[in-house]
Amino acid sequence: MLGGTEFVGRAVTEAALARGWEVTVFHRGRHAPPPGAAELLGDRTTEDGLAALAGPGEVPGGGYAWDLVVDTWSGAPSAVRDAARLLADRAARYAYVSSRSVYDHSAPAGLAEEGSLVAGASPDAGGDVSYPLAKRGGELAALDAFGDRALFARAGLILGPWENIGRLPWWLGRIARGGPVLAPGTPDVALQYIDARDLANWLLDAADSGLHGPYDLVSRAGHATMGQLLDACVRATGSDAELRWTPAEKILAAGVEPWTDLPVWLPPGELYEAIHGGDVSRAYEAGLRCRPVEETVADTWKWLEELGGVAPQRPDRPAVGLDPAKEAELLAEEA
Repeated sequence: MLGGTEFVGRAVTEAALARGWEVTVFHRGRHAPPPGAAELLGDRTTEDGLAALAGPGEVPGGGYAWDLVVDTWSGAPSAVRDAARLLADRAARYAYVSSRSVYDHSAPAGLAEEGSLVAGASPDAGGDVSYPLAKRGGELAALDAFGDRALFARAGLILGPWENIGRLPWWLGRIARGGPVLAPGTPDVALQYIDARDLANWLLDAADSGLHGPYDLVSRAGHATMGQLLDACVRATGSDAELRWTPAEKILAAGVEPWTDLPVWLPPGELYEAIHGGDVSRAYEAGLRCRPVEETVADTWKWLEELGGVAPQRPDRPAVGLDPAKEAELLAEEA
């Protein structure tokens, strides 16, 4: 496991350990890996940072040092390139957690794996690279080194315990404070997302079955609605929060940014259709199962409480959430 101590990487590591698999976590040492995992230390962004992985290649009899490598890297694709090349004769398969962001921005609703992809992504790119180009470049790097031994999990919106982006933790924290809560749009807006643990279980099953190539990994459109998500937050926290559903037009006119100020939510339009309207039949046919939204929310709240209510935050991602003063202003107008 390249990484393996936070969010999706941790979910994959814990799922593999729960199966009784032997897991080696390669990471920078900033966070402790789950108990039971062996660890190798290194920083893949530095010169000779992969040295700890440079053990023997193919073992006698044609086997490999590792049956599977899982990589969640979202930075410069050159880091995936270097790791994949080094591990090509040391690992049987390479599973890369990619993103549905690799599809062209103008892609229509109902997009499946055959959709047009972003142009200009290079596996050799280093430095600052946009997220879509970084993920597509990572795919190309893994493909170049592993060919049909490479599996790409193109995840959509990811929620669940260990989230270090802040989307569901923000909603839980805000609703836990109680009182009137600005709820965007209408409660029947359909969502498409995946719990990190469901992603992890599918990824391990798929790799173990020898699947390769791209799979869009997210729940079916309408697996939950915005209303069901926020109602689950109210129940999980036990707060007296009152959801005040506010028209999208009013929210947008006030300068509130969907997705960032109000995480998860998007108003009707092209971006909403792309993120919450994808065709994921291929993944479901390959065994994807998504747990109820109530379970994702309750388990995330339990995890947050264990941390004292403050979720970790990735340093390379901006904090999300609506400014309290702006929320109060909009709520006052609704009163």
